[in-house]
Amino acid sequence: MAVIMYVDFPHKGKWGDALAQEMTQLIESIVEEPGFIWKFWTENKDTQEAGGVYMFETKEAAENYLNMHTERLKSFGYTNIRSRIFNINQKLSKMGKAPL
Repeated sequence: MAVIMYVDFPHKGKWGDALAQEMTQLIESIVEEPGFIWKFWTENKDTQEAGGVYMFETKEAAENYLNMHTERLKSFGYTNIRSRIFNINQKLSKMGKAPL
């Protein structure tokens, strides 16, 4: 069953198009991860936070990616990384027009 994963962290860097240009290689690698379905990139310049909401085919795939990604973020100098993995209520999500 597909799951949603949420990650955020303090970010004091580029935003918008500048961030997109800087992260092109990163997203190209993310879409190749086992079990990956999609990612919404999130950013809030006012609160200096960035992150993403991901969908993976299984909880195991999300956990495997999260472990690797957390270490990668730490290697980029990020700290205070927060994450959560949630099951999806398919019926309510479809009613809410979720991209399933």
